This record gives sequence, structure tokens and C-alpha cells, in this order.
Amino acid sequence: MRPYLDVITSFLTSFEKPLVVCDLGCGDFNIGKELVPYTEKYIAVDIVSDLIKRNKSRFVAENLEFQCLDLAVDDLPVGDCALVRQVLQHVSNAEVQSIVRKLANFKYVILTEHLPEGDFTPNKDIISGQGIRLKKQSGVDLLKPPFNFKVKESRELSAVVLNEGKGVIVTSLYAVF
Repeated sequence: MRPYLDVITSFLTSFEKPLVVCDLGCGDFNIGKELVPYTEKYIAVDIVSDLIKRNKSRFVAENLEFQCLDLAVDDLPVGDCALVRQVLQHVSNAEVQSIVRKLANFKYVILTEHLPEGDFTPNKDIISGQGIRLKKQSGVDLLKPPFNFKVKESRELSAVVLNEGKGVIVTSLYAVF
């Protein structure tokens, strides 16, 4: 968690004018709550309505908003930067493709995914909600087929290697056209 928070905080504080951040898949908000102070506005989104209700009651800030949305189906909030942390690895390629089309509306996308260590075949399809691609020795790479996400710049912000054979958590920054 700490390496992730450090690189995201560093990115967010590198701007003269704070960004509007959309946390797409905010979960229990234990990480997002640490980032809110570095944003103009923080829009936290999750598909689980009970989680959004819980978060609304537990986390309050003037620049914080929670929304219950299905990233693959619903329109996404407008913002400068999308944070997508370990979300896409859980959904089918069709749903990833739907989300990727919407990510093109942000200036920056920071994507964190759980990947196999070493060489792997990216983007093997899965059935949404039935685990992650790691079981298939695969992981999500938005720049590769079938997604071919068009970006003007891409760089790895961090890579945290997990214990023996458990893969690596990679956080990448994409500057979008």
C-alpha cells in the first residue's frame, strides 16, 4: 500500500493546480482517503451500493463525492485523472474494452494490475467475477490487443514483487491524447 500511495501522492502534488480525480473501483476507501487532500475534487466510484453507503457515512470531506456506478455500463464522472486499482483484472475483455473507451476522456490514467512475474500472455479473456487472469498466467495490458489503448506516454510508476510465485503489482501512468 505504501509504495502505491507514495507514487500517487508524488504524481498528484506535481501539479500547480490540483486535479479532479476519479477513483474507479474505490472499494472500502482505505487507500483513497489518503489521496483526497491532494486533489481539487475526489470522486470515488464503486459498483457495490452497500459499500458506497458505508463510505459516505464514514468519510466526509468538502472535495469528496461517492457514486455507485457500473464502470462497464454507466457514464463515468468527468475528471482529469482516473485511478483504476486492481479492477480490470476481475472483468471480461468485453467489459474492459467498454471501460477503456471511457478512459480516453481523461488526461491521465493510473492503472494498477496484478500481473504474473516475467513473461506472460496478456489479456487472456475471463468470465467477470470468477477470479483474475493470474490463474491463466495472464494479466491486463491495455496497450496490447485486443484493447490497444492509445496514449501519448506510458511509464511504470511502481512494481511490487509479491512473495514466491504470487506475481507483481504494477502501477502504470498513461498520458492520454
